[in-house]
This record gives sequence, structure tokens and C-alpha cells, in this order.
Amino acid sequence: MAARTYETVAVLADIHANLPALEAVLADPQASGAEVFVLLGDIALGPMPGPALDLLASLGERAIWVHGNCERELVTAFDGGEIPGPNGEAAAASAALIGRDHRDLMDGLPLTVTLDIAGLGPTLFCHATPRRDDEMILVDSPPERWSAILENVTEPAVICGHTHMQFDRLAAGHRVVNAGSVGMPYGSPGACWALLGPGGITLRRTLYDPAAAARRIAASGYQDADQWAAEYVLQHYSDAEALAAFTQIADEQTLGQ
Repeated sequence: MAARTYETVAVLADIHANLPALEAVLADPQASGAEVFVLLGDIALGPMPGPALDLLASLGERAIWVHGNCERELVTAFDGGEIPGPNGEAAAASAALIGRDHRDLMDGLPLTVTLDIAGLGPTLFCHATPRRDDEMILVDSPPERWSAILENVTEPAVICGHTHMQFDRLAAGHRVVNAGSVGMPYGSPGACWALLGPGGITLRRTLYDPAAAARRIAASGYQDADQWAAEYVLQHYSDAEALAAFTQIADEQTLGQ
């Protein structure tokens, strides 16, 4: 049987349980008409994990799920395990707000998915890189790092997330696009995502009311919800700040390989 070809695909990465941002994207006319939604991981580590997962699950077969490092960490936290690194406290706080059905929904999701898309052909989707769910790859990463990461990739296009910053570039013979972050974008405000189809790849940004979103998040029951909303909804880290921090992590990861 021939592989299915999708006409329009909306890519939503790094939602981070920001339910108001997710609702805004799903209501965006450019996104709502998409044939399918590819969910690129780091979906539910954040202030409103249960409602965000429920909303995405309601999409049924229109949702195609990929796991990120936060799905792995949330499942571990729910199961009572320890989370090394900076996400431990946040994973525990989010895990306290979900049920067994949410935990099972996130467990066992694939690292990558490949879809055939009209006008683009075979396209690989991953959270961070095709080989790891937590690997930092940036728009200005050295060519040799891009070559190593994409060495075994045969698809001409790769769509990723993880770093919360949109980009579209050529690397090691592939077109690589970062869809940005729906719930915690770095740089300009709004919910970032990508639309794929016969017209090519378009990086999108959906604006929503940050003050109203912050009020809903504050009432979520999430630990330090006010601080989370202030840091990621009412304000935003700049792309320069994020690049500086992530470049250091990328360098450390390279040295450790």
C-alpha cells in the first residue's frame, strides 16, 4: 500500500502545558484547517498539563505524537523516579496535576515520525534531533555538528523543536526547520508553530491575550504558577539570551560525545 500523502500539516512543538496558547493556535484559521497536527514533544511539562493533553487527545487521528525529553521526564516523575538536571522540580509539579491516562498517553511515543507531504515529499519530524530527544542543535551550529546529527537521515526535510526559536535553513544537504514554541517562545511574543503543505513551509505566530492567559495559568494549581506566567507569558527571554545559554549546552554535549 502506498504511503499516505498529507496536503496540510500544522506542527506544534514545545507547548509546555500553556493551554491558552494552545487554544489560540487551534482556533487560528490557518491551523484549524490542517489535515493533521504533528505534536513535536515537550507538550505537558508546565502549568496546565491535564487540560492540554485532553484537548490534544480530542483531536483523535488528526494528532500525530512525537516524544520530547519532557515526556520522558514527566512519565518518570509520575512513576516516582528521580529527574536529573534542571527539569526535576518542574516535572514533579506537572506530574502532580495529571492522571494515569495522561501518563499512559505520553509513554512510548516515537522519537521520530516520517510523513509524505504534498509539495515537500518525505519529511522527518523529531523533537530535538533524529537521534536524541534532548540534543541541542541551533541555527548557527557548526557545519560538522549538523553533518554528524543528520548523517543517517534520508528525508530531504527535517522539522524539529526543542530550542523554542524558529529557523529555516539548509544543513548537510537537508532543509531543517524549527517550528518554534507554542507555549514558551524565545524572542517575540505569541504562540509559534509551522504550516507545511503544497505552498511549502511557513513559520507562523499566533497572538493571544497574555494578561488573560496569565490569570488562567495563575489559577491552575501549578506550583509557582504566577512566576511561570510572568516569566514565559507576560515577558519573554530574547533570542540572544537563549542562544547564549543553549550554545553552552550544545558545546558541553559535543564534548561529551
